[in-house]
Amino acid sequence: MTSGPTVPLDLSSCDKEPIRTPGSIQPHGFLLTLSPQLTVLQASANLGRWLGIEADAAIERPLAEVIGETAASRLAPALEGGKLGNRPFYLGTVAAANGQHLDVLAHAWDSVLIVEFEAVERDAPAGFRELYPLLGDFLLNVNDKASVESLATLAAHHVRTVTGYGRVMVYQFDPDGHGHVMAESKEDDYVSYMGQRFPASDIPAQARDLYTLQHIRLIQDANYVPAPLVPARNPVTGAPNDLTFAVLRSVSPVHLQYMRNMGTLASMSVSLIVKGQLWGLISCHNAGPAPLEFEKRTACEQLGQVLSLCIESRVDAADLTFRLDVRRMMVAMLGNLTKGADIIDNMRGVFPELLRFARAGGVAIVANERVLTYGDTPDDEAIDAIVAWLEQQGHGAEVFQTDALGVVCPAAAGLERNAAGLLAMSISRVHKHYLLWFRPERVHTIEWAGNPRAKDTEPTPDAPSQLSPRLSFDAWREEIHGVSLPWHVAEVELTGEFRSALLGIALERAEQMAELAEELGRANKELEAFSYSVSHDLRAPLRHIVGFSDLLLESSGSEDASMRQRFLTNIKESARLAGKLVDDLLSFSQMGRAALRPVEVDMSHLVTSCIDKLGPDLKGRNIDWQLEPLPRIVADPTFLHLAMLNLLSNAVKFTGGRDPAVIRIWAEQDDVETVFHVADNGAGFNMDYVHKLFGVFQRLHRMEDFQGTGIGLANVRRIVERHGGRAWAESTQGQGATFSFAIPRKLALH
Repeated sequence: MTSGPTVPLDLSSCDKEPIRTPGSIQPHGFLLTLSPQLTVLQASANLGRWLGIEADAAIERPLAEVIGETAASRLAPALEGGKLGNRPFYLGTVAAANGQHLDVLAHAWDSVLIVEFEAVERDAPAGFRELYPLLGDFLLNVNDKASVESLATLAAHHVRTVTGYGRVMVYQFDPDGHGHVMAESKEDDYVSYMGQRFPASDIPAQARDLYTLQHIRLIQDANYVPAPLVPARNPVTGAPNDLTFAVLRSVSPVHLQYMRNMGTLASMSVSLIVKGQLWGLISCHNAGPAPLEFEKRTACEQLGQVLSLCIESRVDAADLTFRLDVRRMMVAMLGNLTKGADIIDNMRGVFPELLRFARAGGVAIVANERVLTYGDTPDDEAIDAIVAWLEQQGHGAEVFQTDALGVVCPAAAGLERNAAGLLAMSISRVHKHYLLWFRPERVHTIEWAGNPRAKDTEPTPDAPSQLSPRLSFDAWREEIHGVSLPWHVAEVELTGEFRSALLGIALERAEQMAELAEELGRANKELEAFSYSVSHDLRAPLRHIVGFSDLLLESSGSEDASMRQRFLTNIKESARLAGKLVDDLLSFSQMGRAALRPVEVDMSHLVTSCIDKLGPDLKGRNIDWQLEPLPRIVADPTFLHLAMLNLLSNAVKFTGGRDPAVIRIWAEQDDVETVFHVADNGAGFNMDYVHKLFGVFQRLHRMEDFQGTGIGLANVRRIVERHGGRAWAESTQGQGATFSFAIPRKLALH
């Protein structure tokens, strides 16, 4: 094909160019759009060259009249009935009325049937004879290629063998969109681009979108003259035709000029799609025009899909290995961080692990005004300035990362030697606590396929300074400064997990401190009660002992034996009460120190043993024990035995004036807790003072009426609360009382 007249090209608008609706096709085939009834709605202007029928004459005629009855009847079953999808489907090879053999592809899109015809020399359908050897040989060698680069090299060699093109490259897009050539297969007289980068501006965003949708694109001759569609607009929609999926779709004049500047007249690109994203391209170049049959293109497209799957599996495997290694380090660090009370101080002990965790050169911990550093870091003043910038920018509630800190943070200018990269996270929602990792500058050289920032011009008489596609693809080296090794996505994600774990540890510490404060408050109240008991309860029997001893001494010369007997009895009783107080104080104290040892407890058996233990104190009493079946629970049997013994002893004591005394024990259970009740028909108490009931040395009855030390119910409450449960009581004075306690089904031990 000969080229058309030179038209000035404006690159400033190439990203807005309507590449999906170019209004024309490449002329190495022709295109028809059809109605569901297979009537021709549009034809490409080059129809006459291929079939001898001008495009205007074909409009509104049945397909059979345009391509011939035999060919139309071959295609009709696939074209009718809405069977086609939006991707081109190979319908076979037909012979037109003029004897021309044509490969046919069709798809339904933009409210019409788009049918494309490409001339071939064979008279039989494509046999895809290239497909099986190509894929078979590639798959046989896949397992021998461990790296993505070696797989790409193998694919480039196979694609060049099939296409016969002079150069085949495989390149990957980096995060900035630049294409890095990682593999190449070429003839000796072709320029090598191995290891070089093509700037992102070479492929505009909308072109990348098309590569994601349509996985193969062929340009047989960059000097082609486009064949416009007749009529120019889609008769159904009234708008220019959307040729997104058309194989013959005409390409941007800017790109054609780019190819000519590169010394390439034929090209084919195969998209490499990894996890739904455009990962890279297989790019094929040929110095001269190069037709390529559909079956060979299909073989290359299939190889591209297999290569994409192989890349995905290699990337996933490498990513998984990396994540496992980083996670192991994180778990080990977290284990060490839970050993001491102060997390910040604990971090000093894992500084080496923190460096390895993020592959950093230095690490810093900022805790308000304290700055702790390890490795190669900026000075404390610079670190404070960086933290101030992080807070000002609102990065305190998230993980922040950059590999060019000096570009985004003015406070970091000049710190490239040890702080070109930063990974930072806050470790407190309230205080200025940060963990910072620093990476040093990594000075390296990038080799571009031409200067990416050069503004090449191609003067013309009409546009002396008209911007055109870049003219030079000569290797151009650039030395990169001020940038660190980029942070791996897994490092950033696992840093987020690490932050959540640290916040969890801090929250647990805060809860423990709150519980400790609550426990200290309760201990202070109990200490006050202890003091009162020592000054009052314990002093009273001691005064009795001293008083009656004095009386006994004064009556030493008396012959009244009964009086001395009474004094001795009172002394003995007072001493017994004092001893009981001391025993109960020790028991109560032990409740707060001894460790719980929870096991499965048969509560029915436990209550029965408590009743048996009370037996010696029940002589002469008429007690109706109403014991219902009780569930088995997980608890400390020794402590629970003491709690239940205290409750039953209380019930026995306060039903002393009842005949019969009725004591009922039963339980209720749901998914959360098990509740036990001990009810009696005894003296009861005034509910106005129920808040005092479980306090140490608190009595709601006179000691003369019901003897006791006032510690039993306090023991019950402490035992129950140490199991993570609760205790309470209800009563009507003179009509008995019900004491209850709940033990969680899942223990939260205290």
